[in-house]
Amino acid sequence: MRGRGWLLRLVIAFGFAQAAVSMARPAVSYRALALGADERAVGVIAGVYALLPLFAAVPLGRRTDQGRCAPLLPAGVVLISGGCALSGTADSLAAMAAWSGVMGLGHLCFVIGAQSIVARQSAPAEQDRDFGHFTIGASLGQLAGPVAAGLLVSGHDGAMARTSALALIVSAGVAAVSFTSLWRIEHRSRAAAPAGRAAKVPVHRILRTRGVPAGILISLAVLSATDVLTAYLPVVGEHRGIAPSVVGLLLSLRAAATIACRLVMTPMIRLLGRTALMTVTCLLAALLCAGVALPVPVWALALMLALLGFCLGVGQPLSMTTVVRASPPEARSTALALRLTGNRLGQVAAPASAGLVAGVAGTAAPFLMLGVLLLGAAGLALRGRASDAPGGAGGSGGSGEPGGSGGGGAASLGRQTSAVGQSGHI
Repeated sequence: MRGRGWLLRLVIAFGFAQAAVSMARPAVSYRALALGADERAVGVIAGVYALLPLFAAVPLGRRTDQGRCAPLLPAGVVLISGGCALSGTADSLAAMAAWSGVMGLGHLCFVIGAQSIVARQSAPAEQDRDFGHFTIGASLGQLAGPVAAGLLVSGHDGAMARTSALALIVSAGVAAVSFTSLWRIEHRSRAAAPAGRAAKVPVHRILRTRGVPAGILISLAVLSATDVLTAYLPVVGEHRGIAPSVVGLLLSLRAAATIACRLVMTPMIRLLGRTALMTVTCLLAALLCAGVALPVPVWALALMLALLGFCLGVGQPLSMTTVVRASPPEARSTALALRLTGNRLGQVAAPASAGLVAGVAGTAAPFLMLGVLLLGAAGLALRGRASDAPGGAGGSGGSGEPGGSGGGGAASLGRQTSAVGQSGHI
C-alpha cells in the first residue's frame, strides 16, 4: 500500500459521504410522507436533489481542469452534512426540497473532486484498479446507508416524523466523519494540471460525436432507475405494509449486488463484449423493474432487487468508457461532465415524472415507466458498436466507475484532468 495511502483515505472519506447520502435519501422520502406528502410531492423532492447539480456539473468540471481538486472535498462534506441536518429539522415540504438540493450539490462537489484526483494521480496502468477500489468503497456506503435508515425509521404509533428526522440528523454526523480522512490526498506536485483544451471544443460538436449521445443516454437511464428505486421503494413499502427496516435491507441488497457485479466486470466483458453486456443487462433490468410493480411476496421482491442491482451495476462504468472512447481526445473531460449533466437531468426529470405517473396510475406505475426507459437503453446499447469486441482493444474492462478504459483508453483518460462522476451509483 506504499505510496497509495491517499487512495485509501479517499475511499474511506467517500464511503462515509456516500453512506450519509444513501441513508438520507430514503429518510427524506419517509419524512416527506410523515409531513403529508403524496406520491407527486415525493417525486418532486427527489428531483430537486439533482436540480442544483444539473447546472453546476460542467462549470465545476472546468474548474478542476485548471487547478486543484482537493478543496472540493471538504466543501462537499459541509454541504452534505448541512443538507442532511437541515432536512431533518425542516417542517415544510418546500424547505425539505431546498435542503435536499443542497445535499445533492455537496455530493456533486465531492464526486467531481474525488474522481479528478484519482484520474490525475493514478498511472495509466493503474486506472482500472484504482477506480475500481474507489467505486467499491462508494458502493459499501450505499450498502450501509439504507440499512441504517431502515433501522432508525419507524412508522409505529405515528413516530415516523420523529424517527425520520433522527435518521437525517445521524446521516449528517456520518458525513462529518469524512473529515477525519481528508488529509494529504492530493499531491501538490500534480495539483496544478495544465489548463485543458476541452474548453475550446464546442459542446455541440462533442454531442454530435458518434457514441457520445448513446453513452450519455444509457447512463441517464440506468441512474434514473437507481434513483427512482431509492425514492419510491419506501412508498411501495408503505402501500404493501413492508416495514421501513425491511425496505432498508432491500435497498442494501441491491447495492451489494452492484458490488458483486463490479467485482466480476472484467471476465464478463471478456466473455461477452461491451455491446452484448450492456444490451443484455439493460434488457434484464427493464424486465425486473416491471416485475417490481407486481404484488409479489417480500422474498420474491428481494430476489428481483438483487438481480436488478447486478444488472444496473454494468451501465455506469461501461457508459463512461463509451463516452471517453468516443469523444474527441482533446475534450474527454468536458464529455464526461456532459455525461454527468445528463445524469442530473435524469435525476430531476425521472422522479418528477414518476411522481406524476404514480399520482395518476398508482405506486406501481413508476417501475413500469423505468422498464420502458431501460428498454430504450438496451436498444441504444445494441446500436453502439464502438470498442466492444470480446478481448478487443481495451477489453480489459473496469470494475470501477470509470473502468473499462483499458489500454489506450486508460492512458488517454489518465492524461485528462477532470474525471466527473455521479451520485447514487458513482
